[in-house]
Amino acid sequence: MDLNLGGKVALVIASSQGLGKAIAAQLVSEGADVMLTSRNEEKLKSVSEELKQLGKGSVSYFQADITNVEDIQSLVENTRETFGKIDILINNAGGPPGGTFDKFDDDDWQKAFELNLLSYIRIIREVLPDLKKEGGRIINTASSSIKQPIPGLILSNTFRLGIVGLAKSLAEELAPYNILVNTVAPGRIATDRVAALDQMKANNQGVSQEQIEEASKRNIPLGRYGRPEEFAKVVTFLVSEASTYVTGSSLLVDGGMVKSI
Repeated sequence: MDLNLGGKVALVIASSQGLGKAIAAQLVSEGADVMLTSRNEEKLKSVSEELKQLGKGSVSYFQADITNVEDIQSLVENTRETFGKIDILINNAGGPPGGTFDKFDDDDWQKAFELNLLSYIRIIREVLPDLKKEGGRIINTASSSIKQPIPGLILSNTFRLGIVGLAKSLAEELAPYNILVNTVAPGRIATDRVAALDQMKANNQGVSQEQIEEASKRNIPLGRYGRPEEFAKVVTFLVSEASTYVTGSSLLVDGGMVKSI
């Protein structure tokens, strides 16, 4: 199947590692031109060189803090200057700290809001003029907590649901412009973030990280953690010309872990 991504330009947020990096790599391998971004310039430079070896789409990077309005504006403008347009936006961000309700004050809630919801809103606002010209795709990454809250992750549980409401509303508002908006939610994908959460849980329970992992795998019908590239392939399909009638959807990529219908 030809995904017809050659010549498309994708802005991939938080793409120096984890799921963002995997998505960027998959898009480049399909011929898309990709702008990478994160706060860590050294990582961006390294990932940029790595992805250029895929030999299809072009790769550039721009250092930015997505909780900063001016950084977002500069990022989007730089993407336009580098590639001439933006066709695809992958909204992505690292998760907020783990913990229960009584562990967080107003400052913690504000930081989580700015990183995990307000940043998505601001980036969409800046990119929208480009997408309205010829249509496009917006993917908002979230978490399996949009279907089933995860104990000890109250900040994430709260703001990830806001992402779903945003995407569902925008899917209707932007449909006349042929802009498709979807939410893709990872389950237990083998990233540094998931490893850190497993270690936190292990420390709280006084057991090893390996024991936590094994217990998690027993709750996943496929019996293993997902690979970042597996998640990335789903996202790549949704932003491609192979997917032209899916919008407003929330898709789990979790190996069957979440049992809700």
